[in-house]
Amino acid sequence: MTEMARLQRGVRLPRTERRAQLLTAAQRVFAEHGYHAAAMDEIAEEAGVSKPVLYQHFPGKLDLYIALLESHVDDLVGRVQGALNSTTDNRQRVPATVGAFFDFVNNDAGAFRMVFESDLRGEPAVQEAVDRATSASVEAITETITSDAGLDEEKARLLAVGLVGMSQVSARYWLQHNQSMSREDAVALTANLAWRGIGGGFPLKDN
Repeated sequence: MTEMARLQRGVRLPRTERRAQLLTAAQRVFAEHGYHAAAMDEIAEEAGVSKPVLYQHFPGKLDLYIALLESHVDDLVGRVQGALNSTTDNRQRVPATVGAFFDFVNNDAGAFRMVFESDLRGEPAVQEAVDRATSASVEAITETITSDAGLDEEKARLLAVGLVGMSQVSARYWLQHNQSMSREDAVALTANLAWRGIGGGFPLKDN
């Protein structure tokens, strides 16, 4: 149990704060033991609450896992949308979007493994959440490319799929194999490859 959990044992928290606390504790336990070996007893202990309190928020371990997975997917999609909205200059927008994937991967290894390497993809709700990480990112990028480059939706979506795939695969590879390369250099290298395709072939249309 963490020191914070010890201090909060027996303290009544607002429901949203308690839920966040439980998800944080669950992340640590799932990251350490994996889904199948993780136990609700251990998660409750890690959070500094009783099992009945844990079950008040999450009826079972799968419900807890899916809620945690959904929060990570929301985080990733939010990062991508924030990157797209951070500038109207596509030369800057591409590295910002690539950087969103690198930051997500680098921020919490347990989070990206749940999203991109989940061993529960046989569970329909888990697969749906995992698919949303890609589909929502693709959708956001498609809308931006359609608006700025004047492409039809089919072509824009294919480019978006390529940018998402390139970004998340490169980010995961960098984290696992290339820590000697800085985050900035890795993002710049990946973004430069993407920009030469998107920026060179599909420039910003005149308004």
